Amino acid sequence: MKDYVVINKDEELNSLSLVFLIENEKILRIGEKMNELNEEAYMNGYNWEAFFNYYLPKHAPEILRGMELDSEAGTYLVFYKLNSKNEKKAEKFASIIEDLIENENKLYKIIEDEGELIEWD
Repeated sequence: MKDYVVINKDEELNSLSLVFLIENEKILRIGEKMNELNEEAYMNGYNWEAFFNYYLPKHAPEILRGMELDSEAGTYLVFYKLNSKNEKKAEKFASIIEDLIENENKLYKIIEDEGELIEWD
């Protein structure tokens, strides 16, 4: 897993979290480019939430079942109840994030072609 995506398990709280570290240097650079392409896409935690709220129903709707969000200006964070199905969802979501970041032109194309359809913060 890349250093900008972390999955944490808390058995005591029966919780599983996926943290997208958007203040990572690479993520900040990509966010700046996204903002250049669409002035509403200033990529803080709330706008990453807006992006994934648009992207996931189209590309991986199963990830959304049971997912709770807790985004902040500097983080994008999701929670699931801790179980094997949700672990697979979190791992798939981490893979999606990594694929978009490592192939950042996919992100830029979405912003260029569909950015006006995203409900930015």
